[in-house]
Amino acid sequence: MNRVICGVDVSKDWLDAHIRPSGTFERFSNDATGIGALAALCRAETVELVVMEASGGYERQAFLLLWELGIACALSNPRHVRRFAEAMGFLEKTDRIDAAMIAHYAETKRLSALSPPKAAQLRLSVLMTRLSQVTRDLIVQKQRRSAAGDGAIVESLNEVIALLTRQGSRLEGEIASMIDDDPLWACLNRVFRSVKGVADRTVARLMGELPEIGRISNKAIVKLAGLAPIANDSGKRSGHRPVRGGRSGPRGILFLVAATAARHDPHLAAFRQRLQSAGKPKMVIRIALARKLLVILNAKARDARREFEHAT
Repeated sequence: MNRVICGVDVSKDWLDAHIRPSGTFERFSNDATGIGALAALCRAETVELVVMEASGGYERQAFLLLWELGIACALSNPRHVRRFAEAMGFLEKTDRIDAAMIAHYAETKRLSALSPPKAAQLRLSVLMTRLSQVTRDLIVQKQRRSAAGDGAIVESLNEVIALLTRQGSRLEGEIASMIDDDPLWACLNRVFRSVKGVADRTVARLMGELPEIGRISNKAIVKLAGLAPIANDSGKRSGHRPVRGGRSGPRGILFLVAATAARHDPHLAAFRQRLQSAGKPKMVIRIALARKLLVILNAKARDARREFEHAT
């Protein structure tokens, strides 16, 4: 028997909802009032699951509030939904069509509910996002200062740089305090940092944006981070296997940290040497090192979680 699923296309101002299989469609404002009305519709239609795309944060309030109102929710990948729609013959794109395709995709894919993150997890993720923004802005301002030839412009840029530096320090302090105050996070922090080259920001990034670490298999965590090679074979042809998708934040920092860790960790150093001796391209080696480091950290996190559970 098919489930009753509500697909929601999310924008800054609106929530466009399509319920499958009844075909009911309604538009709600993307605020507390509109979300409450959406929840009422879902109850009236006996909806079992609400599915919305990850829309750069616009979906966060609806996702969390619907869970608080007792409505199970899940998130879908926008690219997957769009390709699914095209495969179903829908080349046009409107909010109404998108909502219907989200519901159809969720039914076909048999998506299941995704539990909302805990308040501390959500807060850590928000802080890490802001720290990344501040760091990028700081790099840009320093580049502008190095190219500036006017004294007044340099002075103006120095003021901005000082402000961003203070904000970055404050964010780093708050993140460190959150990790120290949580017993499990503090435990994971210790085991992660046992790998030379893994520092504060790496730990915070993994905890904030890859909370599944230590909970799922090595194969699953590698795919989640976008570090799993994708098969590209057909008949007798064995094509190049690229990596793509996944969570760019953790993947980016793993690229940087793996290169450092390989200079100090004998296992990673030997692994890199084998790849170099085999004549592998630099990018292939870089990806393989990041994948290897993530597998190591996932195993350490798994053991740490087990020990923590037994201790408590």
